[in-house]
Amino acid sequence: MTAYEFYSLDKSGEPRLFAILPERRRDPRRITEWSVRKWGKLLLDNEGSFKSMYFVRVNVPEGIKK
Repeated sequence: MTAYEFYSLDKSGEPRLFAILPERRRDPRRITEWSVRKWGKLLLDNEGSFKSMYFVRVNVPEGIKK
């Protein structure tokens, strides 16, 4: 399973993890950098700057469940 870890830079420039979002879309054509960043922007809200936000794609082993 694919998931995205979302980070934003705090005032001192250090990265801060603010969300982890599992990928649920079945059609890989819909998965673009823009679409992932859009979800991150919705999660970030007013916590920080969209410009200082980035994400890391991670693979979660199938044996790990909620």
